[in-house]
Amino acid sequence: MDIAATPNTPPKGTAPSRPATLPGDRRGKDNIGRMIRVDQAGELGAAEIYRGQLAVLKNQPCADLLKKMAEQEQVHLATFDEMVVERGVRPSALSPLWRAAGFALGAGSALLGERAAMATTVAVEEVIEDHYQRQLDALAPELNEESAGENAELQAVIAEFREDELKHRDLALENGAEEAPAYQILSQSVKAGTRLAIWLAERI
Repeated sequence: MDIAATPNTPPKGTAPSRPATLPGDRRGKDNIGRMIRVDQAGELGAAEIYRGQLAVLKNQPCADLLKKMAEQEQVHLATFDEMVVERGVRPSALSPLWRAAGFALGAGSALLGERAAMATTVAVEEVIEDHYQRQLDALAPELNEESAGENAELQAVIAEFREDELKHRDLALENGAEEAPAYQILSQSVKAGTRLAIWLAERI
């Protein structure tokens, strides 16, 4: 029998074709679940940051601005809370940590003054905006044609919330964020912590 003619043997000089999935590959629904889980955790943390800032700065001129941004974050959180239930997604096991860490970051930054609070907002929102953009790229129909229709709602929500986060960043910049003491050090520290939180929330 000619071995080269067996059905499962690729022609000489050609690489074997890659199976549609391999052991360890993540299914589409698993990826969507990770997105919703980390976004819910992120919005929980953001809502707590503003709650912490308002606890300290409630009588300061920036309070009204902080309240408006906090209200939007509450809408974001409620939306992802609904998605978690509707799609049967497991929330992050570290949710109590995100709640406590968010409040601590908000209150701690506010104790440094209004500008430090605004600098924290800029740093967090820049990381979240980039995170949302990466998710939108992953959900783009041309990259995921089979599930494009199923994920249309999630795409629309992420796109809308990304715009909100950009507005928060711009408002914070307009209100003296870059004039905060040690702005670059504060900004980079907050960004590093936010990126780590995203990495953990996706997995735990």
